[in-house]
Amino acid sequence: MSVQAQPVSRPATRREVAVTFDDLPVISVTRGDLASHRAITQRLLAGVAARGIPAVGFVNEENLIADGVTDPARVELLREWLKAGFELGNHTFGHLDLHATPVERYEDDVVRGEPVTRGLLGSRGLPLRYFRHPYLRTGTSLATKRRIEAFLAGRGYTIAPVTVYTEDYLFAAAYDRAELRGDQRTARMVADAYVPYVESQFEYYEGLSRRLLGYEVRQILLLHSNTINAERFDELARMLEQRGYAFVTLERALADEAYATPDDYARPEGISWLQRWALSRCHDEAFLDGEPAPPPFVQARSGVGVEGRLIRWWTRLRALRRHA
Repeated sequence: MSVQAQPVSRPATRREVAVTFDDLPVISVTRGDLASHRAITQRLLAGVAARGIPAVGFVNEENLIADGVTDPARVELLREWLKAGFELGNHTFGHLDLHATPVERYEDDVVRGEPVTRGLLGSRGLPLRYFRHPYLRTGTSLATKRRIEAFLAGRGYTIAPVTVYTEDYLFAAAYDRAELRGDQRTARMVADAYVPYVESQFEYYEGLSRRLLGYEVRQILLLHSNTINAERFDELARMLEQRGYAFVTLERALADEAYATPDDYARPEGISWLQRWALSRCHDEAFLDGEPAPPPFVQARSGVGVEGRLIRWWTRLRALRRHA
């Protein structure tokens, strides 16, 4: 089943990108308090709004819960997105993994993730029209994939694909852990490495698009509502402008004819739609070679691997000592 988008058209020669953020209102491995979430939201929205970027934020309504009930103050963070002129979409209630969840429960979680978001949009005369799968996992069988697609279409959703995927969450985790233990040098190193890494991802996906489609698709960028983007979004946006990108709506990006390409990908990995299309066209996995990885020091300091576990232990120990 293809992503539905009208009208269908090939992009102009300029580069275009739609910017999207997942896991609203905020996702962090160390900062769960409302004050931190408010500060992250305000800084991130200021950076996006300063350039007039028409972003879409995908909400996990579980992130609005505090002490077992929906927290009006956290709902207000979503309202700030709308006040800034951005759109909201559904990312399921609890960020469930379709590949590890019974289909019926997954469908229930989609519905459970609607009330607050739909109400906020409705108060402004806007529909809830976009859905994004957590982990970009869309089904390991075509039967499951088609069932979920039909379910989402029946509730009025357009699936929001991704062409430029980044592991920004590793940078955010490494940055947050460094800040928690008072390691400003590491925090700065992680932040300084972030935008160059994202640029390398764009270089990879631009090249993949040219090899696969013969032109550069209107890209859809996946980021997260987290600390690293609050800190470095302005630099990231400047980088994209220097690469010749104009920021467009998700609707405009989906009008690119590539998004009408049949999506028959049904494998365990959640990957870019460019990679899905390549595999669906019977290219072997070697066709996808060359995707950059975050620097090893970022991966370790994010908590990944043996070194990462040691860093997590040391971070917790330092935090306990400060609060003793």
